[in-house]
Amino acid sequence: MGLIAVEGMRFYAYHGFYKEEQKIGQYYLVDVHVHTDFEQAAEEDSLYATINYETIYLAAKIELNKPTRLLETIATRITDSLKNKFANIEEIRVRVSKLQPPLGGEVDRTFVEVHHDHRTECAATDDPMLCYGDKNCWCNEVLIQPEVRKKLNKKFDGCLSPEALKMYAVT
Repeated sequence: MGLIAVEGMRFYAYHGFYKEEQKIGQYYLVDVHVHTDFEQAAEEDSLYATINYETIYLAAKIELNKPTRLLETIATRITDSLKNKFANIEEIRVRVSKLQPPLGGEVDRTFVEVHHDHRTECAATDDPMLCYGDKNCWCNEVLIQPEVRKKLNKKFDGCLSPEALKMYAVT
């Protein structure tokens, strides 16, 4: 496993709970740390086998351009955006900082951090696997009859690996 990080992305944006913040705007810093296995990318010298930090920057920029009241929302949207773009994120940490927040005194910054570890074990085989555990999860791509999926959910407490799910897939 390796770490790909983009730190100190600086954006001027119009976020905040108060109308004044939304009108005046201020600077924000975004740090993104992504753990992934990039051994294949290193061996092949291939950008397509890793997580492109330019894509990380663009995802942050797009989300910072959407006016939002809460930093929590921005951090979550960046995380979700990256999960939608890359299926090999083992762990992700996104920090969104508001510089010099209007708190009535001198404060360098406030921040919110979202952290997800997607490494888990298959509930059927105990094999290591990645699972995003939401609508972005690859397991929703395996076509299984609804009644079979219900039985699997009752039988197993947790996600199943692609190999385990394929045994029950519609052919």
